[in-house]
Amino acid sequence: MRLPATLFWALACGQAIAAEPFGRAAIEEAEGIVPGQQVHVVVDIFAPDFFTSPPQYPLFEVPAALVTLSDDRGQNLVQTIADVQYSGIRRSYVIVPEKPGSFALPEIAIDLGYSANGSAIKAEVHVALPSFDVAAAPNQAASPFAARNLTVTQSFDRSPTTLKAGDAVIRTVVVFAEDTQAMLIPPVDLGRAAGVAQYLKPPSLTDGVEQRGIGRSVETGSTRTETVVYTVSAEGSFRAPAVSYQWFDLDAHAGTTATLPAVDIIVAKAPSTERIDPKFDPPGEDEGKNAWPVVLLSCAAVLAGFAAVVAWQRGSAIRAWVERRRMSRRNSPQRRLRRLRTIIRVGPDAAIYRALQDWSLSLGFRSVSDWAEAAGNPRLSAQVTILERRLFRSRDMQLDRGKFADAITLAATNEEQARKSALPALNPVA
Repeated sequence: MRLPATLFWALACGQAIAAEPFGRAAIEEAEGIVPGQQVHVVVDIFAPDFFTSPPQYPLFEVPAALVTLSDDRGQNLVQTIADVQYSGIRRSYVIVPEKPGSFALPEIAIDLGYSANGSAIKAEVHVALPSFDVAAAPNQAASPFAARNLTVTQSFDRSPTTLKAGDAVIRTVVVFAEDTQAMLIPPVDLGRAAGVAQYLKPPSLTDGVEQRGIGRSVETGSTRTETVVYTVSAEGSFRAPAVSYQWFDLDAHAGTTATLPAVDIIVAKAPSTERIDPKFDPPGEDEGKNAWPVVLLSCAAVLAGFAAVVAWQRGSAIRAWVERRRMSRRNSPQRRLRRLRTIIRVGPDAAIYRALQDWSLSLGFRSVSDWAEAAGNPRLSAQVTILERRLFRSRDMQLDRGKFADAITLAATNEEQARKSALPALNPVA
């Protein structure tokens, strides 16, 4: 009886000793990937018995692609291999390729802790991530944006056909899309309404938005909200331009365009009060002295009434003009630069990156990296690289916030460039 018992315990101990944590990775729906599409790389980490500390999934860099770790909570797994029960945790990376080609993903090292024979053990698991190929669709736009079930809707805060001179109306356009991230949704070109003053507010980006679908289904996606304020100062009929939004439908595997119709803005003349001039009978010789106070008081009353009518008629236009002037001063390049520098000096990394995105988009650049490269300032490029590394890879480097803020300057204006003569110097110097 001793020999079988000895063999049994030797086999059991051998399995316990041989049981080690391991990992595996796979790509969901790896066929027909196009530029701009989210590629989900699922990574499963297993450890015998149970975890004493969760796996630490690191970020990594892939050329010509954006890499983020999904915000979804880790999924718990259980698997039995060779009579050994393993606990597992599943997380996924989201990789968005920017152009066609082959993308080889690196091997990642994941730190974790697990229990073995009642002791907590620290371990590092190396997982080789799979590669994938990206091919551009024949009808895909040069600036790829791929998603599913995209919709574009618009609304107004009031009826645009019942306005009066001096009124303002707010137009809100919302882009909703699934299987994408809000920061990847391109801006909406709202055009310009002829004859109407307009002010475009900064866009609002939101992930994890629930939208009711067909029947009782609820779809979850991301939104980009664009808001424009139209201010009308004269009567007439105007038109808010139509909207055309191009995107690539992953379900149909074809490019498509979402549209919004143009909207008429009808402005009526502001109501006016008819002015009635007072009439006086010529006073007699004895009544002349007593008539002057009455005449002066009547004139003062008429002038006061006229001033009240003008203020009532033009009050909305005056308020709109004051608001435009206030917003113009608030959004001047100098004030926006001061706000950006303040955020860099005291704000968290995510707030700094969002502020830099708004800044670079307002200057006509597609990304923060493009803007930093075009600036031609090595200090600025270095700090942007450190910021992106802290956000998307690891926090092993520190920002020099003072140098970062001082490296951002205002570019030369078109007027300054226009003043430069196109002719060569009269007396060129070698």
